[in-house]
Amino acid sequence: MELPATNRMEKVISCFKKSPDAVARLICFPWAGGGSIHYARWGNVLSSSIEGRESRAKEPFFQNMQQVVDEVISVLLPLLKEKPFALFGHSFGAFTSFAVADALKRLHNLEPVHIFLSGASAPYSETRIQAPKRSDLSDDDFLKWLISIGGTPPELLANPEVLKLFLPALKADLHIVENYRCNEPDIPFLSCAVTCFDGKDDIPHDLPAWKSITSGDFTVRMLDGSHFYLKESGNEKIILDYVTKQVETSEMDYL
Repeated sequence: MELPATNRMEKVISCFKKSPDAVARLICFPWAGGGSIHYARWGNVLSSSIEGRESRAKEPFFQNMQQVVDEVISVLLPLLKEKPFALFGHSFGAFTSFAVADALKRLHNLEPVHIFLSGASAPYSETRIQAPKRSDLSDDDFLKWLISIGGTPPELLANPEVLKLFLPALKADLHIVENYRCNEPDIPFLSCAVTCFDGKDDIPHDLPAWKSITSGDFTVRMLDGSHFYLKESGNEKIILDYVTKQVETSEMDYL
């Protein structure tokens, strides 16, 4: 049964804080298995000129990136036609941002004013293609890996009932990422600025490879911390200040 439009919107998109007068929207795509609570806090920090929204295309579990993109765009498209927008994605969310931007440009000739990609190699880079697959690990081995990268609340890891719900969602997201394949663009398909963020202590990511997607400005920002560096309050302030400045500047250029 198809959901009514308003219910479908609420199921897929979470608005941090409604700002009808905002000149631009920031669409945030979460990392594998979560991100909602963290991004929700951003709505209280972002400048009033930017309205934050998060894509929550999570249930039922999707099998591939195309399903995620189709669902997100079907709901987001009317919003993206209303005013300028930027995309932010961390880890799994970085791949989603890329795939959504690609589809928006190809199918609707829509382009963000800025894309912020965090904690991930470009999907067509050798670093990404050769990365070990985690979604097929046993639950015990998967948990060991999860603990090793940090970022997951200890109380969640210590609660068997919650883990029963959390692990399948996380593995489903990782399955999508690990099996997502695309070719490096022959020519840039975007002209907007692209900024890559990463933690200095995370595993090495091929950030320069992202340059292939745009003819616009390309910037890499390395911050202290590992994979979930963006959860640190100091880094969060750096990111949000930077995002706000870049989006507001891009909006002036857009006009």
